[in-house]
Amino acid sequence: MDNTRSHDIAWLPGDGIGPEVTREALRVLDAVASAHGFSVTATEHRIGGAALDETGRPFPTSTREACLESDAVLLGAVGGPKWNDNTGEQRPEHGLLTLRKALGVYANLRPVRVPEARAGASPLRPDRVGGTDILFVRELTGGIYFGTPEGRTDDGARSTMVYSEAEIERIAHVAFQRAQRRDGHVTSVDKANVLEVSELWREVVPRIREEHYPDLELRHLYVDNAAMQVVRDPRQFDVVLTGNLFGDILSDLAAALPGSLGLLPSASVGGAVGLFEPVHGSAPDIAGQDVANPTAAILSAALLLDAVGETAAADAIRHGVDAALDAGFRTADLAASDEETVSTSTLGREVATHAADPAPKNAPTP
Repeated sequence: MDNTRSHDIAWLPGDGIGPEVTREALRVLDAVASAHGFSVTATEHRIGGAALDETGRPFPTSTREACLESDAVLLGAVGGPKWNDNTGEQRPEHGLLTLRKALGVYANLRPVRVPEARAGASPLRPDRVGGTDILFVRELTGGIYFGTPEGRTDDGARSTMVYSEAEIERIAHVAFQRAQRRDGHVTSVDKANVLEVSELWREVVPRIREEHYPDLELRHLYVDNAAMQVVRDPRQFDVVLTGNLFGDILSDLAAALPGSLGLLPSASVGGAVGLFEPVHGSAPDIAGQDVANPTAAILSAALLLDAVGETAAADAIRHGVDAALDAGFRTADLAASDEETVSTSTLGREVATHAADPAPKNAPTP
């Protein structure tokens, strides 16, 4: 096959299970690339603890340059007990924050799906969570995590929540544009009954809808009610739009719905180059044992392909994941007590096999 389309990926395996799960993501990427007529070139670079050990910095200049020159970045995970005593810019996690800033990404996308066939793995009742398909759109660069002034005072501490109209406008556009590709419904989450910042949020978001997306539905929920609704009836949500702090908490809460963090991908977009990574951490306790669930990393690769325009191949990956799991392939985090488990690499190979077949046209698209 004459592969006329090519995509260069900066591969940052990171620490812990990061190398294992992203290796399987690359295996699946190669499989769908071959089947869909394009090529993928992945070049490995250091970040996090691995970079600290090799270069003394968690985000070396060489890694930064490679990421900015790539079409997309695939990240595993950073951190581990080996570096727990590191502080400030010597923490592995500082490398991740610096990476996001270098790429200029401001929108974090976290899809959470619970297909009916796998609803039994959820800690909640299957009839309550089966069919869930939510996309969380979290603003990533503003809010209380980055507002100034902040810091310690003589008798306390202060963190300030700050958002500009421009920051709210651009993240609202991302949410509405994603809703156009899905069921056309956006739920905007805030705390406008208490916070001045949320009052501004509730003014700006409806204006963006009225001016640019009048055919889409929009409702508002206070964050405390939204948290209850995510657990009580997650199927009511399509796209959830919210700020940095609330998005962090709500998307982590929703991560419990499918029963394992090993199933959940994420994408950070909006800058020159997108960043794609599983939601889970480095899980050092199981690193190197070939038992980690690679599904989240594989689905992150599907989001990567969406971002570079290879939507058919992205849908093929999602089809491959569903097919492999529906066929009974389970890593230890997914298996019931009476089910056999498979290794990281076995599940990766099985997904790659299914993903190389044509994906159905109705494959779910975040």
